[in-house]
Amino acid sequence: MTPPEFSRPERVDTIGAGEREVTIAAEPAERAALAQRFALVSIDALEATLGVRREAAGIAVRGRVTASVVQACTVTAEPIAVTVDEAVALLFVDGTDADAEEIELDEGALDVIPYEGGAIDLGEAAAETMALALDPFPRGPGAAAALKAAGVISEGEEEKPAGALAGLKDLLKKS
Repeated sequence: MTPPEFSRPERVDTIGAGEREVTIAAEPAERAALAQRFALVSIDALEATLGVRREAAGIAVRGRVTASVVQACTVTAEPIAVTVDEAVALLFVDGTDADAEEIELDEGALDVIPYEGGAIDLGEAAAETMALALDPFPRGPGAAAALKAAGVISEGEEEKPAGALAGLKDLLKKS
């Protein structure tokens, strides 16, 4: 398995019950590799400020991920500048624990991420948070016109039946 492009391991044995703030930022080469992985035009900035602390259930990580990203419009391929400012609420749990059972999460619960070994990867968590915050089908300002020119109707437009079926609806109403 190849290591993540933006890896910032935090050793589990150094994490205590008191919260410690960790700030991380991706370097240019890391951002370029992440942009390729997530099929983005570019990532101009990726940073996270995270509070890390040990809790009874695992290692809790809370904070914010911010990023400046350029995505390609899915219709025209024109670049779209996007800003990400996403809250992070994660619980890293030991993935080697055989007694772990599935639990129902309430709205305030942390997202659970299993880890193995002696460290959690805050960089990979930040990269995945950024990627999940992005619109998977971004559309730029010229997308609607390009779709219309290609003959694609929008959700608001209703296509009328043509040919022999054109009058069927009216005939059924009269019956």
